[in-house]
Amino acid sequence: MIKRLLPFIALVALASPAGASIALFVDGRAMKISAFKVIGENDMQLVLKSGGAITVPLTRIDRVIDDEVVPPAIVEEVKKAVEKDGGIFPTRSWRYDDKRGPIFKSKFNHLIVEAAKKFDVDAALVSAVIKAESDFNDRELSNKGARGLMQLMPSTAERFGVTDSYDPVANIYGGVRYLRWLLQTFNGNADLAVAAYNAGEGNVWKYNGVPPFRETINYINRIAKHVRAAMTPVTPASKVAESGTR
Repeated sequence: MIKRLLPFIALVALASPAGASIALFVDGRAMKISAFKVIGENDMQLVLKSGGAITVPLTRIDRVIDDEVVPPAIVEEVKKAVEKDGGIFPTRSWRYDDKRGPIFKSKFNHLIVEAAKKFDVDAALVSAVIKAESDFNDRELSNKGARGLMQLMPSTAERFGVTDSYDPVANIYGGVRYLRWLLQTFNGNADLAVAAYNAGEGNVWKYNGVPPFRETINYINRIAKHVRAAMTPVTPASKVAESGTR
């Protein structure tokens, strides 16, 4: 299935960059904006499409996503893949399994396993999300205000009890708690959970499936490819945990 999707995803990736964005607020509201900029540590300036700008606390913003919807043919292809063809991700349980450890080598693997085991999430999936989000840079700061290994927005960090998003332990534990919540919310469907990690659960509910944003479709495809490529033997989680304690 994933190979059949690749030509469509390639077309999405070649599309021109979005000219506008959507700011999603923690209270569920959405605002189309022409530009945005993080101001200092705690605020974001939103440039309104109608003109003018407002500055709001980052804790009020759930996330900012590119306002670029892919062509209907790609939307239908993705919808068919998720609903009828077994999904973009492999069909399997995404709960913790000692036989499936992180799929990338990093100094954070023992933390990934600890958090995955504590919150009952597949460690390979956590590893793939971190690779896509920050490439294992614990000091990563995006232009949208997301921070740390799992790129937590301040509002998400606050929601899951993270006081320092640059602390690898706190960031991974917070991000994995969020993934667990999303997997539970979407009945173990990794396509929808990972889409929500990028675009927000509100958009998954709004579109009754994977949101039609170029950014989101590329995101889930990239992570699914990492996971599928690692379905050949990986390091068991127990071995990673043991090496992390030495």
